Amino acid sequence: MTHTELLKKYAEFAVEIGVNPQKNQTLIINCDVMNADFARACAEVAYAKGAREVVVHYGDENLSRIKMDRTALDVLTDVKPYIERSYLDYAESEGGACVLHIISPNPEIYKGLDGTKVDKAGIARRSALKNWRSYTMNDRVQWCIVAVPSAPWASKIFPGFTEQEAVEKLWKTIFDVCRVTNGDPVGEWKEHIAKMCKWRDHLNSLHLDRIHMQSGNGTDLVIGLADDHVWEGAQSHTPEGYRFIANIPTEEVFTAPHKDRVNGVVKGTKPYVYNGSLIENFSVTFKDGKVTEYSATSGQELLGMLLDTDEGARHIGEIALVPVSSPINKANVLFYNTLFDENAACHIAFGAGYPGTVKGGTSMSKEQLLEKGVNDSVVHEDVMVGAADTQITGYTKDGQAVEIFKNGQWAF
Repeated sequence: MTHTELLKKYAEFAVEIGVNPQKNQTLIINCDVMNADFARACAEVAYAKGAREVVVHYGDENLSRIKMDRTALDVLTDVKPYIERSYLDYAESEGGACVLHIISPNPEIYKGLDGTKVDKAGIARRSALKNWRSYTMNDRVQWCIVAVPSAPWASKIFPGFTEQEAVEKLWKTIFDVCRVTNGDPVGEWKEHIAKMCKWRDHLNSLHLDRIHMQSGNGTDLVIGLADDHVWEGAQSHTPEGYRFIANIPTEEVFTAPHKDRVNGVVKGTKPYVYNGSLIENFSVTFKDGKVTEYSATSGQELLGMLLDTDEGARHIGEIALVPVSSPINKANVLFYNTLFDENAACHIAFGAGYPGTVKGGTSMSKEQLLEKGVNDSVVHEDVMVGAADTQITGYTKDGQAVEIFKNGQWAF
């Protein structure tokens, strides 16, 4: 198929299966200005499905860097209420809303800028959008993230090529790992979702108390699981039963750790981009759920800023299992972007847990979730910790050991 034909398939899949707008719903699209053509293609699909309206919020990463560099911190942290209302007004209106994020990141957009300033500005924005975040964290609306290449991103991944060559290589890689290349992403994803549901359902049938993760790089981590935890994966669904895929691509089956029952050492296996800069080769030690020691060969100060965001940032809110056979890992490409890299390796998330990862969690208060062990924080940052030799053993509530991962693969 030609690039144009694949691009059309990609847009159709992202809208129809990814965000899945319902008749009379408003689709909100967040998109960089340089990807206006792809946003228009997605809008066409949404209207064909009966969307009430498509509202596009355009951004500009290069302008964001200029603003971050030249704007005073007190201005950056003064996030106006209209920004959150621009989402809530649609979510609360007739028909409701769903949101599609089209990202094309520069992994080092803020490299060289004041890290403290960038961090505080990010925290302020996340805090100002906490009511809207509760919609997405609780799956009260359909939401989906899908990626489109940018020249800086492609050049970071494929150095030594011209910008055009790098972008073309990244497009091909994205089409491959998102199961678009063969021209039937909807059919291939239905098969993939069925496999993920099988793994998810088996984990739920075990009623695990904890898991023990080990790798030859020094990872030796025992993760107690939240009370009444539920393993999730593949598709999510809203209270109305509308199905969606939050991340395209997705290869993970995940749940909530108990915020106070994590002990041991975990090593990072892929670089992590935080606030536009890289954290590489990190090591983190947990005691009773809390990070007590940390280090990194690059970005250690940045890692410290992340962990000091608030009390919950030193605990984890998610443990996700991803086999090394995932297409993202088999592509043997470091994407420098969490959307892809987290689906190449098992990962943990510093910060908030998802309410839906405990039984009845989406209707619980923050205090009730904390009682179950689900962590709370203004941040949720996924970091990759899985390796080709990762072994994971689960332990049921009655003490029975169950092999879950062997040499980085599902053991069942």
